[in-house]
Amino acid sequence: MAPVRRLVLDLMKPYDPPTVDYAQAVADQEGIHGVNAMLIEVDEKVENLKMTIEGEDIDIDAVTNAIERLGGSVHSVDEVVCGELLIEESRTPQD
Repeated sequence: MAPVRRLVLDLMKPYDPPTVDYAQAVADQEGIHGVNAMLIEVDEKVENLKMTIEGEDIDIDAVTNAIERLGGSVHSVDEVVCGELLIEESRTPQD
C-alpha cells in the first residue's frame, strides 16, 4: 500500500492541554517529519485546530490515538497525499 505522506486534520480539543502539546505528541510518532497546528476557532469550551502532518509513512491510527490521549478528537480528514511524491492540489476552473 502507498505510504501516507501528508495528512490534514480538523480536530477539536479542550483549552488544556495547549496546542503545542498536541503538535509535539503527533510529531513524536514514528514516520513523521513535521507538524503544523493552527488555531481556527475558539468556542466557549473547546478549540478547533487545523493540523497538517508530513512524513515518510504516517500511521493514521497512531496520530489519532495521540490526539485522543490528550482529550482531543478528529472531526474530519481534510486532505491525504499518498505515494512517493508530495503532490500539491491543482487549481481547477471551479476554484
